[in-house]
Amino acid sequence: MANQKVALITGAGQGIGEGIALQLAKDGFAVSLAGRHLDKVQKVADNINADGGKAIAIEADVQYKKQVIDAVAKTVSELGQLDVFVNNAGIAHVAQVCNTEEEDLDRLLDINVKGTFFGIQAAAAQFKKQGTPGKIINASSIAGHEGFELLGAYSATKFAIRGITQAAAKELAQDKITVNAYCPGIVLTPMWDQIDAEMGELHNVAPGESIKAYLDGIALGRGETPADVANLVSFLASEKADYITGQAIMVDGGLVYR
Repeated sequence: MANQKVALITGAGQGIGEGIALQLAKDGFAVSLAGRHLDKVQKVADNINADGGKAIAIEADVQYKKQVIDAVAKTVSELGQLDVFVNNAGIAHVAQVCNTEEEDLDRLLDINVKGTFFGIQAAAAQFKKQGTPGKIINASSIAGHEGFELLGAYSATKFAIRGITQAAAKELAQDKITVNAYCPGIVLTPMWDQIDAEMGELHNVAPGESIKAYLDGIALGRGETPADVANLVSFLASEKADYITGQAIMVDGGLVYR
């Protein structure tokens, strides 16, 4: 096997996923970037390669198990192995619990929960096949520690990811596979632009007001960047985190305390 460690990141075409990809490449990983939109992940991969890193782009929709398995297979075929799998792909939906449509709930569950399940299954199978330790890192949220108004269905999926993370950590420890999660707060990405816009419509307030109300509650006094999240993932992907498993770690600047 190659000496360079390999990380696969889902949802790597923008926002937090892009930030994680850039950081892990900087850390010396060869990175495999998976996403629903090949043009987006290819652009990130091109930027990493142009900066002297090593990256490939893969089109994959995590709600389909075969596509996740195929993404792992292509990663190993092109980069030689797999050492870290980051289940980053996810979507949000803004609606009151009582007004959440069945199709919207299904989509959240398919991408956020089933997608994470499939990623864990595919990564663990590859680690076991290689006979090597491995790290699985899942995307939860502050909304996985506290239910947020108008984010009930989203919160449900992120609470679920904490449970999946704990169970998988217990089951996979004997194979020297760690499973942890990162829990971002108010990250200034397109997802929060969407949340702000939809909350504004529901509360009849101007664009920017909803997100400002959240930002005002952050102890460290600023919104979060993808790099803030990527720094935690960088640690969890490193040997410094070898003795940490089953945890869902907050990285929110001081907003939710659990």
